[in-house]
Amino acid sequence: MKLVAPFFLFALMVIVSFAAKASNAYGKTLAKDTIIKLDSVRDRKLLKLKKPAANAKNNNAVAQRDTTVKGSGLKSIIKATAEDSSYTDRKNKLSYLWGRAKVVYEDFELDADYIRIDEKNHLIFARGRIDPKRRYGEGRPISKSKDEKPVESDSLLFNYDTKKGKIWNPATEQDGNFISGGQAKVLPYDEVAYRNVIFSTCSLPFPDTHFGIVITKGIGQKKRIISGPAYLEVEGVPLPFAIPFGFFPKPNTRSSGVILPTFGEDQKLGFYLRNLGYYVGINDNIDVTFMGSLYSKGSYELSANSRYLKRYKYGGNVTLSYGSHNYGLVGDPPRKDFNITWSHSQDPNANPGTTFSASVNAGTSSFYQNSPGQKNYNLQSLTQNNLRSSINYGRTWAGTPFNLNVSLGHSQDLTKKTVTLELPTFSFNMSTISPFDPADRVGEQKWYQKINVGYSLVGTNKLNSIPESELFTKNTLTKKLQNGMMHTVPISLNLNVLKYFQFNTGGTYTERWNFQTIRKRFDRGSISGQLLPITDTVAGFARSGEYNLNAGVSTKVYSTIYFKKGSLTAIRTTTTPQISFSYRPDFGDPSYGYYRTAVSAASVPYPYTSQQYSIFEQSAYPGPSAGKQAGIGFSLDNTIEAKLKPKSTDTSGVPRKIPILQGLSLSTFYNFAADSLKLSNISLSGHTSILNQKVNINFSGNFDPYLTLIRDSISNGEVRNYVRRVNRLSFSEGKFPLLQNFSLSMSASLNPATFHPKPQQNVNGTLAAMTPDQSQRLALINSDPGAYIDFNVPWNLSINYSFSYQNNIISSSSSNTVMLSGDVSITRNWKIQYNTNYDLKARQLSSATSFAIYRDLHCWDLSIQWLPFGFYKSYNVTLKVKASILQDLKLSKRNDYTNNQSFN
Repeated sequence: MKLVAPFFLFALMVIVSFAAKASNAYGKTLAKDTIIKLDSVRDRKLLKLKKPAANAKNNNAVAQRDTTVKGSGLKSIIKATAEDSSYTDRKNKLSYLWGRAKVVYEDFELDADYIRIDEKNHLIFARGRIDPKRRYGEGRPISKSKDEKPVESDSLLFNYDTKKGKIWNPATEQDGNFISGGQAKVLPYDEVAYRNVIFSTCSLPFPDTHFGIVITKGIGQKKRIISGPAYLEVEGVPLPFAIPFGFFPKPNTRSSGVILPTFGEDQKLGFYLRNLGYYVGINDNIDVTFMGSLYSKGSYELSANSRYLKRYKYGGNVTLSYGSHNYGLVGDPPRKDFNITWSHSQDPNANPGTTFSASVNAGTSSFYQNSPGQKNYNLQSLTQNNLRSSINYGRTWAGTPFNLNVSLGHSQDLTKKTVTLELPTFSFNMSTISPFDPADRVGEQKWYQKINVGYSLVGTNKLNSIPESELFTKNTLTKKLQNGMMHTVPISLNLNVLKYFQFNTGGTYTERWNFQTIRKRFDRGSISGQLLPITDTVAGFARSGEYNLNAGVSTKVYSTIYFKKGSLTAIRTTTTPQISFSYRPDFGDPSYGYYRTAVSAASVPYPYTSQQYSIFEQSAYPGPSAGKQAGIGFSLDNTIEAKLKPKSTDTSGVPRKIPILQGLSLSTFYNFAADSLKLSNISLSGHTSILNQKVNINFSGNFDPYLTLIRDSISNGEVRNYVRRVNRLSFSEGKFPLLQNFSLSMSASLNPATFHPKPQQNVNGTLAAMTPDQSQRLALINSDPGAYIDFNVPWNLSINYSFSYQNNIISSSSSNTVMLSGDVSITRNWKIQYNTNYDLKARQLSSATSFAIYRDLHCWDLSIQWLPFGFYKSYNVTLKVKASILQDLKLSKRNDYTNNQSFN
């Protein structure tokens, strides 16, 4: 009895879908358009054409044979061809065509294995090849009329004079709906009579159709469908769900209607009526879907989703969601949450030089945890820690180096429940130009003509890390809004020196304008050791400027080692050393006024306390940093590759190049202006790939070149250790620099295409080139990525390995994890997906481990999703119709994480 309600809903939805979507069935087919295209020169014998005149300018210009009879009243000729054989009975005016036969009359085309033309009665009969072992054989008739899609059938009889016809076992398609089996009769005035046809979303023709509505008798007209008795049939078995008759409108535009809900029970919220909705098709460019869910214990959810599309201009969708849930005791206040998502994209060809895009995801921090059903219990949404949004507008002026960008930004930390807003941020940029190089220059470029200058202006209005509860209070905008602007002017000069060296020099000036600064002070009578300075915000304009100068020289050194034996012929090393000098004054000097000192009042027996601070600490753009810098930097970059002999099967004879190390960098800096510890930490990084570029490897590390001593101190009666760096290099003691941190990551994505790549096809894959059906399916995948499962890929494996190490002598820590994800096709229609993290150090799986099993039932999809352990332990079994127009028709069994005893 549990299946009665789903099948009854299915019957209603399919019939209503048929009423709203189906149009003239004649001329629609699930089969590919296989109307034969014959060449006028190559197929001259088949076309029975006269040879072109010798002096004809166009060799393809041919004359068709007129097979019509004088006085027949026909205004057009009948073109008939066949590849196998043909026979004409001139006495009875009958023509017989065998083997890939084709007939064309005006806007009517017909392909079939066998065609008979009765010119006396103006009839055309066609059938496919008879196969006694199958229900239907090859060469089935495929007919096409006007601009409509082809129709496939077992046989047909067509009057090319009156345009009437009869079709046996037709197979047609209209907007994802299929009609097959029975008989169809084409009537005048664009009417079609049906008898015992199956209306279904299953593309398999009769008798392989899995399910559908059997219409015993029906008439399809231009704006309506009149149906007689109809009943539901599944796997060829009639079910006792029928209607005596039906009268349905068939509009040519989108129709509004009710979306049927699903029923079930939630252990925390009670019985529910979920996703009851109403669809409003406003016009061809915009629609709105309203959804609601009710729970027996007083909770409810509301949402509104609107999709809009202007072909070749823009498109997007907006979703507003609200939920009120009571997971506590009866009488406790409900948890109220809201969320808004908006995505917008613009066709780049719509407004050249102008771009506009939006990606918004904002709401309360607990929305995804309290309203999992609205996002289909998506694990990624449930476990995310932050939300981000951006709305961007860009403008480029053609023929000039200037461009403008304006954006609104939003960042939300779901763990700390804080929000950062940028209202708005803009940037005006001038790309690098050479002011001393005239446009009409003749001859080589002089050194001063190689000077490059750029400019950028950035401004912002920012609310930084505001608690959610204070976001909409009256003091937030007046006292916590940070605004300012920053100007940057880079100047550079690049020259070639002594043929093999590249010399570069330049400088950058940065000017910051802020409209808020801070002042710090201590309360009178503060006690040393327990001092907390008080920070005051001072409104008003304040500027700060800083500059730095730099110069450097670099070159490339190549070295090659050759081998005479074996397949390895050479190893080549490319070394790029670079020495640079940089200077930057100490902007922490009191003469600049960027830094101040807060001093506490002296009190017995405690002395006074002082603290230096920057007045721009809480400004929109922090001021210059303190400390003078004047020193030399050194970096070294290396690449190593091997050259192998070509394989014996390679006829080109070109040696193979295999990268051994694609990049190994070493860098440090020596600051002459520092009073001690002048040498900076030594940084090491590198990356490469192995197994024919299938596995990527990245690593980085940091070394402290100075000696480090451990000292003891006593605090609150306990002995504690602390680390102190000594102004003496490790090499002076014969020691290697201390490794402070190191990280290693490896990643690989493997599938059959990785080992046997196929050439890419030049396909126009732009959004503007998509058909409406493709756009609809893409929107479905974007809303539910699990709706798309690629059974064409037999297996896929993604491996990500991560290792990190931290060391400060007193204590050290490390992490060692492997992430595995992918899928494997057990059979042609069975696929298993998996996703897990394994902590090699703790020797345990992540609580986010998940498995999914998919079964392709052709017209149906069966999916099983399982999280075996952890806080989000749950399972979900769903059986749904594959057709996009019936996505709400599904049967689900779910035990979600809110049913766990640990949920709170």
